[in-house]
Amino acid sequence: MFKDFTDPNRAEQDGWRGYVVDQGWAGFNAEEHETWDILYQRQTKLLEGRIVSPFFDGLAALGLGEGGIPELMGLNRRLHPLTGWRCVAVAGLVPDAAFFAMLAQRVFPIGNFIRSRAQLDYLEEPDCFHDIYGHVPMLAHRGLADAMARFAAEGCRAIAAGRGDAVARLYWHTVEFGLAREEGELRILGAGLASSFGEAAKSLEDPGIERRRFTVEAAAATPYRHDAMQPLYLVADSLDEAVEALATAAL
Repeated sequence: MFKDFTDPNRAEQDGWRGYVVDQGWAGFNAEEHETWDILYQRQTKLLEGRIVSPFFDGLAALGLGEGGIPELMGLNRRLHPLTGWRCVAVAGLVPDAAFFAMLAQRVFPIGNFIRSRAQLDYLEEPDCFHDIYGHVPMLAHRGLADAMARFAAEGCRAIAAGRGDAVARLYWHTVEFGLAREEGELRILGAGLASSFGEAAKSLEDPGIERRRFTVEAAAATPYRHDAMQPLYLVADSLDEAVEALATAAL
């Protein structure tokens, strides 16, 4: 029988003290659901031919375009049988140690709010559109889903040993803002780009942006901006290369 992993009472027993909250899905109003639909429709159109192909497989498998903000219990009923991952609601950013502990247990935190209409093009703090639309379709991809859990477990050990910067940078330059080649074409990989109308096309097409070849060593050593569009992206030779890097990284 499927368990309700969205229950905030599980937070204590799973060790994520105080971070898991109720999604409050019934409290989203019509305008907020409409905001999701606007974001979904225009972003999906924008990403055609610009993102690694498993992303669209995930969108379809999870039914994210069926209208309105997804309710996490229903989303988990589709996601969990595919790769063992599930989503829980949080009220905002989760500290790195707790965040990677969640990922190591195949739990992904989802903000329990959505941006305003004035923030359609860019939002610094991740909302439920970034978290669900940007991240969850690729969690339906078995290779990346397994690699994420493996990387997170390694990340927990590295953070405990004082190497948190390397963990955050490798995650940022792959899962959040990574690029990858697919059939010879440059494609979006990271969720931060997948969910950003303002940055998605720019990351691929702006000639003034620096793009360097991805390696684990380069990613772990390269700082990033969390408060502005990126001036630099790392490009993996393929999605498989990025997956392998996450699965085998020793930090």
